[in-house]
Amino acid sequence: MRLLLAEDERRLSSALCEILSKQSYDVDPVYDGAAALEYARTGIYDLVILDIMMPRMDGISVLKTLRSEKNTVSILMLTARDEIQDKVSGLDCGADDYMTKPFSTDELLARIRALTRRRGTARSDCMEYGDLFLNPKTNELGTVSSKITLSLKEYRIMEMLLRNPEQILPKELILDKVWGGGSDAEYNNLEVFISFLRKKIKFIESSAEIKTSRGIGYSLVCR
Repeated sequence: MRLLLAEDERRLSSALCEILSKQSYDVDPVYDGAAALEYARTGIYDLVILDIMMPRMDGISVLKTLRSEKNTVSILMLTARDEIQDKVSGLDCGADDYMTKPFSTDELLARIRALTRRRGTARSDCMEYGDLFLNPKTNELGTVSSKITLSLKEYRIMEMLLRNPEQILPKELILDKVWGGGSDAEYNNLEVFISFLRKKIKFIESSAEIKTSRGIGYSLVCR
């Protein structure tokens, strides 16, 4: 399971990342609301843990923006506030659950398990765009007439593109999400995998293609 943790308190974020990683979750930390929105828009997360009080953009604004864009990712709100109205506001704006700091680790893990179980059911179907489909159970990319199995990195890149069709995804964002923030992977590594995916899309005779926006990134479009 892949989680996005948006928490501006660095020590708390570090502690939560360590706890969640020990539970076999793949966690990406961000420290402000604008970054949280950018990452959540990629569509690769099973759950977003979103603090309300953050710099650049508050959690409620992030939540409202995602829901207005029809982004259905499960969202668990965190806040130091303990007023009923804050909880009502978060839930009314589309949050799936709400926790007030300080909270117990056991309760947090239980809430995450419950939310990701529900999300897992919702995400079990194939992702589709044009005549393409991507099967998350088998890592197969296909059309009605043909299909081919993708490697793990190919799958993650294709998932990002399929969840954001006709949108340019920056190279830096793809590298960060697929290889990890601490990786020494460079643009040429990404270009190699984009080349692999283009060949596989051509092999299955899809009308879709991966378009390069020079100096920026890639987008999935239909010819």
